[in-house]
Amino acid sequence: MKYNTVIFDFDYTLADATDGIVSSFNHAFSELDLASYDIESIKRTVGLSLDEAFVQLTANEDKALRNRFKILFKEKADEVMSKNTVLFDDTISTLRQLKRDGLNTGIVTTKYHYRIMETLNTYGISDLVDIIVGGEDVKAPKPSPEGLLLAIDSLNSRQNNVLYIGDSLVDAKTALAANVDFVAVITGTTEVKEFSQYPCIRILKNLSELFDR
Repeated sequence: MKYNTVIFDFDYTLADATDGIVSSFNHAFSELDLASYDIESIKRTVGLSLDEAFVQLTANEDKALRNRFKILFKEKADEVMSKNTVLFDDTISTLRQLKRDGLNTGIVTTKYHYRIMETLNTYGISDLVDIIVGGEDVKAPKPSPEGLLLAIDSLNSRQNNVLYIGDSLVDAKTALAANVDFVAVITGTTEVKEFSQYPCIRILKNLSELFDR
């Protein structure tokens, strides 16, 4: 591998938090007397900021309503998100292999930083990730390159030595904006053909394929 740093998205790249995400969305919608949404519709918003996800689902851009939605979402997510987040089968082995190979590792996500830490601590693997940049650590969410560039700078790496891995077009756009090589993994809701409009050096079925030669 020509890189010295591999940075990952989180949801549907390293982990599946569907149950917590869906219940948090629909709890907030219920409290706002709005219609609930099916699992697949909500899954397709993962990777977006909560503001963007709300607008995509409801077509309502009212700022006050969006802010109330985010408060209600967070309240429910604090109860259910971490305990309903499951790492993919090959996540830990992938991270361990990267560390054995002497690479820096990181996570850049729109999810809250502390939620990622809760999951890593639950699995006892916080030592396998060198940097986390969460939604509260940046001013602009992905696909702004801010978070990815912050992680790269914190690791004293350079863009041409960094690989970003994600499951969504938001991730592909983020890598492009940061001028970083991108690998897509189709463990989320985005299909292979959808990634064709962005530069991807590889498209993987799962993280284990990262080490295939």
